[in-house]
Amino acid sequence: MSEQSPEGGRYEDERAQALPAYAERVLDVAELIPPGRVMTYGDVAEWLDEGGPRQVGRVMALYGGAVPWWRVVRADGVLLPGHEQRALGHYREEGTPLKEASRAAEGHLPRLDMRRARWDGGERAEGHT
Repeated sequence: MSEQSPEGGRYEDERAQALPAYAERVLDVAELIPPGRVMTYGDVAEWLDEGGPRQVGRVMALYGGAVPWWRVVRADGVLLPGHEQRALGHYREEGTPLKEASRAAEGHLPRLDMRRARWDGGERAEGHT
């Protein structure tokens, strides 16, 4: 297995060859999302004008480890089951808006504050494919 060089290099070539075209497009969108912001699975599908939330979720489950996976989320703001603590660390490091959980909430885990954290593509949306 090759290493990724700072410029991408061989790793990027292998990734492009190994991934289905749709998966590559989903991962490209995930990489555009700025730190501290999120898009829902449905937002990504809408951005691409292809597939739906389940297809995006499947791509992220299979291939998302190579991109900032914590920035593609459920629409209700619930942290990804099984990855809550890792995601929470990223959100806190990036300053992603969160809604702290009440003490009565199971697990006391915060949710994403979707109203403030959701990213619509802004200026970067121009010219997307």
